[in-house]
Amino acid sequence: MPSPPPLSSPVLSVTSALSATPAGFLRAAEEGMAELAWSGSEWLAGEPVGGRPEAGRVAALRPLLGLEVVWPEREVPVDALLALAAAGVPLRAAVSPAWTDPGLARLLAAWTPEEPAENPPPHSVTALRREEHSVRLRRHGLPQLGVRPLGTPAVSVVMSTMRPHLLGGALAQIAAQRRVEVEVLLGLHGVPADHPEVRHAIAASGLPVTVVEAPAATPFGEVLNLAATRASGEYVAKWDDDDWYGPEHLADLLLARAYTGADIVGTAAEFFYLEPLNVTVRRTDYTGEIWSDHVAGGTILTGRDVFTGTGGFPALPRGVDAAFLKAAHAEGARIYRTHGLGYVLRRSVSAEHTWRLPLAHFLRVATNQWCGFRPSLLLEAS
Repeated sequence: MPSPPPLSSPVLSVTSALSATPAGFLRAAEEGMAELAWSGSEWLAGEPVGGRPEAGRVAALRPLLGLEVVWPEREVPVDALLALAAAGVPLRAAVSPAWTDPGLARLLAAWTPEEPAENPPPHSVTALRREEHSVRLRRHGLPQLGVRPLGTPAVSVVMSTMRPHLLGGALAQIAAQRRVEVEVLLGLHGVPADHPEVRHAIAASGLPVTVVEAPAATPFGEVLNLAATRASGEYVAKWDDDDWYGPEHLADLLLARAYTGADIVGTAAEFFYLEPLNVTVRRTDYTGEIWSDHVAGGTILTGRDVFTGTGGFPALPRGVDAAFLKAAHAEGARIYRTHGLGYVLRRSVSAEHTWRLPLAHFLRVATNQWCGFRPSLLLEAS
């Protein structure tokens, strides 16, 4: 959907702007590979791509499986390649010349294009590997063109838990986040601060953790808000104690904010681990890299000023994320949904979750299905 009017006039944490961004990336390629070649004066992909390709030119390339880079013998400008990488256009070159940026050269050689099957089986990873490559290119290209948060962003991670046995894993994932400074605002929901598992998890994390205790009868949203009032970071991010997050999770959200100027960013809810069945499924009906009114609740990130201005999380026992997003959207907040490859939701028995859908629902809507825990490679699960 188109972007609504701005909630405020945020100052973008970027050092330059892009005409073409990852917005509009297509998961499924409709055509094969094409060549990206130097004509002697400019880069061509059938037609000139321009030094900084416009959004319309990139949109015309989206249906392609990718572009095979045909390098010239002499050194030439590579701004167009970096811009295409920043926009997430899959690029490939088995070998690059010595004058090429080594980081870009490694990325170009790391992906081997595979023509997608007409009716791929549920366990196919062909489209997934292409999208992973696209995300890695974005992470490289955007900062190279100056699109990145200024400095090291300070993020206040808000998390509520009733399950101390999950706390160690959750805090370890927060501690593993790259290119950000984090503090944790931990709402203990009916769990005492002196619980042995709580004390051990906090000590082992090495993170600055502020603990807020609340009785078990306190609505979930109120616990989150009690914790969030202690935030000191420029950004507030929600974190769910039972899910999995890749080490670039927060950095990817901040990058998406940088190239969109969105008030709220989050990911698509794509990967689910169905614990009782020991099955991982991926649903692709929620498109990534679009403006939307919905993101996965456990991935909400916004400026602290926007969070405060929208009244924070509603004091509800469940449906807190959806209610927060609905209220923010009604106030004119611009919400952007980036890729969901670095996030996996855990589904156990329905009673353990604040949103209750049977496991069969996730099987019905799945595009892909794998035995065991099978996240995207971007999760960097060991």
